[in-house]
Parts: sequence; C-alpha cells; structure tokens
Amino acid sequence: FLCFSLFSQLGGCGILGVGIWLAVTQGNFATLSSSFPSLSAANLLIVTGTFVMIIGFVGCIGAIKENKCLLLSFFIMLLIIFLLELTVVILFFVYTDKIDKYAQRDLKKGLHLYGTEGNIGLTNAWSIIQTDFRCCGVSNYTDWFEVYNTTRVPDSCCLEFSENCGLHSPGTWWKAPCYETVKVWLQENLLAVGIFGLCTAMVQV
Repeated sequence: FLCFSLFSQLGGCGILGVGIWLAVTQGNFATLSSSFPSLSAANLLIVTGTFVMIIGFVGCIGAIKENKCLLLSFFIMLLIIFLLELTVVILFFVYTDKIDKYAQRDLKKGLHLYGTEGNIGLTNAWSIIQTDFRCCGVSNYTDWFEVYNTTRVPDSCCLEFSENCGLHSPGTWWKAPCYETVKVWLQENLLAVGIFGLCTAMVQV
C-alpha cells in the first residue's frame, strides 16, 4: 500500500513536471476552443498532476503514521475519482450527438480567431492539426471562406506547402474534415485508452 501511495505521488510529480515544462516551453500551443481558452494540455497536466500528487501524499503519510483518518480520506478521494470517471464515460456515450454538435459549433467559432493578435496558441494548434492530419477546416475547407470572406484557406491546408498556397484553387488543398478525421483517429485508438482506463480503475478499486 505504501509503495502504491508513493508511486502515485511520484507519478503526480512527473505529470506536474511535464505540465510546467509544456507551459514554459510550449506556451504558444494552446486550445482549439474559443469558449475554453484555458483548456490547454499544459493546464490539464498541471491540475491533474497536482491532484494526483496530493492524493499520493495523503496516502503516504497515512500509511507511514498508520493514521486511520488519513487512510480513510485517501480511499474516499480514490472512490470520488473512480465515480467521476464512470460518470464522464456514461455521459459521453449518452450525449455523443449533442457533444459533436456543440464541439463543431465551438471549433468553427474559434476559426475566426485564427491569425489574430493574442491567439498565437490557437493559430499554431490549427496549423499543426491540419498539417499532421492532412485535413482542412472543421467540417470542410469552406469553413475558412467565412473567416477570410473570400475563397481562401490557411497555408497549412495545402497538399504541398508554399507561401500563400492557400490562395490557390481548391484542388491544391486537403479535402478531409478535421473534426471527423481526428474523431476517427481517436476511435481507432480507443481500445488502448479503454484498456489503460480499465487498469487504472481496477488499481483504484
């Protein structure tokens, strides 16, 4: 039990360290969401790491001092985390369609912040997503037409990158929608994520 608590605390320290490193070195890579600008990978890792570290610390102190109150607090916190994980999974599957619609609407709203002052994180995030996943726009490349008020897309949408290639014809741009492309990628990797989540839940129980 002490080893598990110590492992949790060290794991939390590691996650927190990665989060701080991302915030310092990759601070210009933020979220794609305009409604939740603070919902970045760095911030999520920092919050998660801090929480896990605190739980591990409570478990360690409780085990070393054999304090029933601290040990009870440790198990209660683990139970709360497990119930939250279960609730999130259930809600996700029940409201998948609504989540899809809201997410696409929010992402399209965020497109209008692309390339604007103070939004370098969102700009870089979209550039990386479109380049790596070979896609363009949320539902299709015409999403960018509303942003630029003309037939144009970012250069990261181009099949072959070159300066101002986004001004060329649609035949030179990626056609795949980014939302569906990323969603399919996540679904294909869902098995590995599910196994990891199941193992985590079993350890917590």
